[in-house]
Amino acid sequence: MTTQRIRDFLATRRPDGPCLVVDLDVISDNFHAFRHAMPDSAIYYAVKANPAPEVLKLLASMGSNFDCASVAEIEMALEAGATAARISYGNTIKKERDIARAHMLGVSIFAVDSHEEVEKISRAAPGARVFCRVLTDGEGAEWPLSRKFGCVPQMAVDVLVYAHQLGLQSYGVSFHVGSQMTKVDAWDSALADAKRVFVQLAKQGIHLQMVNMGGGFPTKYLRDVPSAEAYGKSIYQALRTHFGNQIPQTIIEPGRGMVGNAGVIKAEVVLISKKSDNDDARWVFLDIGKFGGLAETMDEAIRYPIRTERDGDEMEPCVIAGPTCDSADVLYEKNLYPLPISLTIGDEVLIEGTGAYTTTYSAVAFNGFEPLKAYVI
Repeated sequence: MTTQRIRDFLATRRPDGPCLVVDLDVISDNFHAFRHAMPDSAIYYAVKANPAPEVLKLLASMGSNFDCASVAEIEMALEAGATAARISYGNTIKKERDIARAHMLGVSIFAVDSHEEVEKISRAAPGARVFCRVLTDGEGAEWPLSRKFGCVPQMAVDVLVYAHQLGLQSYGVSFHVGSQMTKVDAWDSALADAKRVFVQLAKQGIHLQMVNMGGGFPTKYLRDVPSAEAYGKSIYQALRTHFGNQIPQTIIEPGRGMVGNAGVIKAEVVLISKKSDNDDARWVFLDIGKFGGLAETMDEAIRYPIRTERDGDEMEPCVIAGPTCDSADVLYEKNLYPLPISLTIGDEVLIEGTGAYTTTYSAVAFNGFEPLKAYVI
């Protein structure tokens, strides 16, 4: 939803070209909602969703921890006021020299999903805590995650035993149910897997302490999504089911759910045309596309709400595309998008729910187009 603060900013500043505007008040509200919904879970904001310094400073001041995927993100979190004790190096694919740098900066908890990664950490960050990521199927996620991260539960047991043997602290298990997860019960089977890993390790005298339940918490696009409270209740119930009275420390890593609905992209219609005289669908070309920050429209996975000044007029289904000279730069074609028939070249549109995974996906200068400008208010 476009807040009045964002509308006022666009009306008074009139920024040229496509731009993202993020309202910090919405992020503050989201943080409070997560803290209220899951008071016993530590919040580790997924920095990759939106690493704007103003966003990180706000969250650091509110007591958030940070899930970082690189040394650069770790340094951003530290710069924003977080201590190293509030940072997790959550990427399972790390250069050994980056592990050493993070360790030198004071980071002491690292994600793994293989024996080889454990070996790197044992050399570069001796004695550190590690948690092993377990594969999930991602069913029900609008932006499902591939098999790139994680391993099967039995391998997770082996990896954590190996970490213990190499002098690391085998600390816990992590998983990610898939981004934009709309099923509140999606955490149940993953927590069952986590419990099995806990049990297997306990038999070998290794007592895990933490479950990192990842992200996946959605933001509202075209369809309503459950509240943070609904997820919290379902997750707590699953924890009680599988862990009984021995509930471990838990972590959540909201990214999209923390910042997605806080941002709106202002864009402009560059061209409206047809491909033949009897073409059923108009093509609407915007000054932003996949390479300008809307990469999550790939396979039409994320369908953003698009608002115009003419939304009260008659609508018709359109193809929506970006401005670059790349045929992949089409946002919605398989599932046409309804837009006003009266929409015309030069009209501005507002693309809502774009606070997450937009600026960081924007190309540096593909076709000479500037990276997506961002304003934080």
